[in-house]
Amino acid sequence: MGEFLNFVHQGYKYKLYVPGEYHIEKQYPLLVMLHGCGQNPDDFAAGTNMNEQAEKENFLVLYPDMNHPLHPRDPAGYNPFGCWNWFLDKNQHRDEGHPKLIYEMIHEVKSEYNIDSNKVYAAGLSAGGSLACILGVTYPDVFSGIGICSGLAYDAANVFFLTDPMAEEAKTKMEKGVTDPYECGNSAFQEMGEYKKKMRVIVFHGICDTTVHPINGLQVITQWVQTNFLIEGGIGLADVTPAKVKSDIINGKSYTRHVYHDKKDEPLLELWMIDQMGHTWSGGNPSGSYTDSAGPNATEIIWNFLHSHQQQTKEKRIDTPVKQLSKKPVKLLPPPQDPSPGELPSITTVQQPDHILILPSVTTPVQTATEKPTETAANPSTEATVKTKDESPGETPKKNFLSTLLSKLIKKKTK
Repeated sequence: MGEFLNFVHQGYKYKLYVPGEYHIEKQYPLLVMLHGCGQNPDDFAAGTNMNEQAEKENFLVLYPDMNHPLHPRDPAGYNPFGCWNWFLDKNQHRDEGHPKLIYEMIHEVKSEYNIDSNKVYAAGLSAGGSLACILGVTYPDVFSGIGICSGLAYDAANVFFLTDPMAEEAKTKMEKGVTDPYECGNSAFQEMGEYKKKMRVIVFHGICDTTVHPINGLQVITQWVQTNFLIEGGIGLADVTPAKVKSDIINGKSYTRHVYHDKKDEPLLELWMIDQMGHTWSGGNPSGSYTDSAGPNATEIIWNFLHSHQQQTKEKRIDTPVKQLSKKPVKLLPPPQDPSPGELPSITTVQQPDHILILPSVTTPVQTATEKPTETAANPSTEATVKTKDESPGETPKKNFLSTLLSKLIKKKTK
């Protein structure tokens, strides 16, 4: 095995995994891994097995740590639960907040190690997944691809402490999704500015995620389809229809994989919806928090997707007997055409014998697919099963988040 080293940058800790076969004369890819709330680099590395993947494939892994003490001059850089503050405006722009911090850490690693600038990627879970999405928008010239697990679209929320001290806006977006994911795509396009380029994105989301509703997985894809569409010169709203859809069972869980092509008909985006999975890392190691050891190996799949233009997963399949698990595709139901882009996505709950069925909806332009799917009929949607309970790293600060923050600030001011 290689080395798992500790560093500090401007008061923020981070860890770096360097594979055992690292040689200074050779350039290596770099993957930034962003943990969720209540996690740290060691925990996240253990749960995802990403260091083992890095050792196998010869790349470096950077784990920034958000467990940072409160600083009066930088309240946006503090969170009592160790969450990346994806919902604050300061952390959604280039050369500001968390994006700037991560960029500087990457630059610091590059000053000590031989990194291939064309092979720098970011991936994360929950709050870390939302920040990975932000990094793809704010530094498209730095990142060649991103992976988002149980995260939200860019500009999903913009919390202002004085008017929303409990961050209710962020909580609402986690529970119901954004009002208009196309507008998120437009905002991302504008934020990219002169650095704009098409971004490769892979999204994982559990159908049973009750912390960040699975509609957010579809909305992240919608945002990126729209952003890439505008970068390619498109006008208006993009057609969010997958080029192909595949449903199968891996390691005891059924999943549906949606593949989206760019203007040149090349695969660019992927959405993996995992049945019977909550707010966790799919195929993870139980030695880390918020992992599900069953299902597709997200670590291997994300790396293969980011590092190669054509994904070739080496997933070892374990077929589950039909009596135990149905091979029925996990689908998002077709969105209704009545709501306008300005309406909140509707959520209809239908009681079933063994689970609750959530019917998410998102406004999608009605267009005819230009190409026949190569595997199954492409339908931008899924049948989502959601459990009633789900423990999670809490994407948004919990209810006492800002009250804790404000009380600390007030105490400091009075001293």
